[in-house]
Amino acid sequence: MHVSVPGLDALLQQMRRDGWESYVFGPRDAPHAVSVVHRWTTCADVLVLRAEDDATAYRTPLRPDADLFAPTTVSWHYHATAEWTVRAVLDLAEPGTPGSPMAVLTPPPDCGVPAGLRRTTTIRLHPRRTHAAT
Repeated sequence: MHVSVPGLDALLQQMRRDGWESYVFGPRDAPHAVSVVHRWTTCADVLVLRAEDDATAYRTPLRPDADLFAPTTVSWHYHATAEWTVRAVLDLAEPGTPGSPMAVLTPPPDCGVPAGLRRTTTIRLHPRRTHAAT
């Protein structure tokens, strides 16, 4: 997976500074996918980058038995190019505020990362946040 979009690196660096966790699926030098996750109190915003023209974002409830990368329900999802998907997830209203997604949807197949691609994963948690199990 190689994503080289002007401005995308800056957006991803800002997400990291803002507390988003990062996950690299596959070898670090040639990953199958890269994901960043922002955990709220009751849900998580998940961004999965597969290629410049293949990215997915979704908001999923946080439950003790939930797998963030194989969600069973989502309240919002978006699929487009990497740049537009990053912008869409960053524009989501915070949970519990006006305009935040409240739907209970069955996620389409693009939401998540197949288990076979998650065998080798590098995780970089944000040091100033506490984390629930994935």
